[in-house]
Amino acid sequence: MSIDDFGWLEDNQDITHVSIGICDLNGVVRGKRIPVEQAKKVLEGGLKFPLSVATIDVWGEDLFGNEYTLKNGDQDGICQYTGRGVLPVDWLSSPSAFIPVSLLGEDGKPFEAESRYALSLLVDKFNARGLRPVVAAELEFFLYDLSSDEPAAIPSAISSPISGRLFDTTDLMSVDHLDHLDLFLSDLHEACEKQGIAADTMVSENAPSQYEVNLLHVDDPVRAADDTVLFKRLIRGVARKHGFGATFMAKPYGDQAGNSMHVHFSLIDSDGNNVFNDGTDEGSDILRHAVGGLLHRLSESTLAFAPHFNSYKRLRPGLLAPINVTWAYENRTGAIRIPNSGPQARRIEHRVAGADANPYLVLAAILGAALEGIDEKRDPGKPIDGWGYTENPESESIPSDWGEAIDLFEKSDFAQSIFPEMLHTLLIGMKKYELNKFTEKITEFEYKSYLETV
Repeated sequence: MSIDDFGWLEDNQDITHVSIGICDLNGVVRGKRIPVEQAKKVLEGGLKFPLSVATIDVWGEDLFGNEYTLKNGDQDGICQYTGRGVLPVDWLSSPSAFIPVSLLGEDGKPFEAESRYALSLLVDKFNARGLRPVVAAELEFFLYDLSSDEPAAIPSAISSPISGRLFDTTDLMSVDHLDHLDLFLSDLHEACEKQGIAADTMVSENAPSQYEVNLLHVDDPVRAADDTVLFKRLIRGVARKHGFGATFMAKPYGDQAGNSMHVHFSLIDSDGNNVFNDGTDEGSDILRHAVGGLLHRLSESTLAFAPHFNSYKRLRPGLLAPINVTWAYENRTGAIRIPNSGPQARRIEHRVAGADANPYLVLAAILGAALEGIDEKRDPGKPIDGWGYTENPESESIPSDWGEAIDLFEKSDFAQSIFPEMLHTLLIGMKKYELNKFTEKITEFEYKSYLETV
């Protein structure tokens, strides 16, 4: 931790506490709130979390039957400063700050079940080849009325802070709509600037009260994933400050578009050249081989892109999310898209992940598959033309069932090669446990449909 970080704390005497956190396997920030005078413990290695904090289930409970916890008695790990800084948090009633950390075991080695560490291993593989991924994410989310317990219907959409009119209709790319949210958006961009998050454009999206924010490209995938995790937390906090709820659920409304997390990436060599560019509109052989790897490993990686029960309600025909293992040039209906751009900006867009996914796991799965495709010079086949959101007998389908995705990920030699054994084992155990819990629940709709009918 730099002197400047502590200097900022010392210069802001109104800061009374600091939150310390990591990202668990579900993409949720977990940690502690400590008095500001104890913040130096992070630098000194004196702050500890139980290692199991990285593998808490989606309900916030210790993973049932966690074999590693049972084996070691839920040992503590050391909180390691990531170098990100002390990040101001000014959307709470009392000013505070947040310090991101990663986990080390008592032996000082990285904790292998932490998703951030898994992504760093992939980055090392690119660095060993003299390549550096340049990455950006596009995140979609809904704002909803906090007076409702759940955003179960479009009337839970927000109202204009200016006119009071309910934003209950699609208003795609409306500038006037965003003008109504000026105070919220101004606070949002100010908070991003204070936390060093390179946020770019924001648009109103394809459903009522749905929005998308683009993050700028950075040449460090771990930093890009950090930005995404911090940004989601920041959005929720600033939204609450303005009386809204914000959700990144993949499919909060059954009859509306879902929330995606599209990932754009390119590769640059040691001289700063984009290796996806060969001066043509089609891009280089390396680009096509990367696409080939992405397609080859897409189905068995789907659990990283769609990790929850609700995720698979987004991956349905006709709902503006990919359902087939396809690629295309300048066609948003392919799972993998090559955007129309200048040669120097030649890149790949991966369109499968939902906004509910863990960004570290998403980027690790994407970059791992791309690197394998490059190494194996894998042919992606022909790009599709036309509308790709329909069943296509010529293309493999992306798993549309959570259980199938868990099974494919568990058996995948690829998943086992890019994720540490401990992470792979615990993630599979977690998802099987969560699947079983959802299977046990009978919904109100099932009772209405069947109780007195069949």
